[in-house]
Amino acid sequence: MNRYEAMVILPESLTEDEIEQGLDRLTATIKEMGGQASKASRMGRKTFARPMKKQSIGEYALLRFELDGEKITPLQNHLKLDTAIFRIQFTRLPEPAAV
Repeated sequence: MNRYEAMVILPESLTEDEIEQGLDRLTATIKEMGGQASKASRMGRKTFARPMKKQSIGEYALLRFELDGEKITPLQNHLKLDTAIFRIQFTRLPEPAAV
């Protein structure tokens, strides 16, 4: 399994409960696909440099998880349909150095 980090932006229109539910759904989806995910750490609301899709503010969160590399594309396709997620970007983390 590969280690990944996901930067998630949620719409500003969501309430606190909806934000938590959206992040919980993301974590549950990763686990359903056979991965392991830690709890998402919220980074707060931030203003965009320029408006995107008529929005100017988003709620940012960071999630670290492990998943097979071949399942990243299906995960992205699944998350595109989730209305609680405005944008998401995956970054593969380097493997820990062997000691």
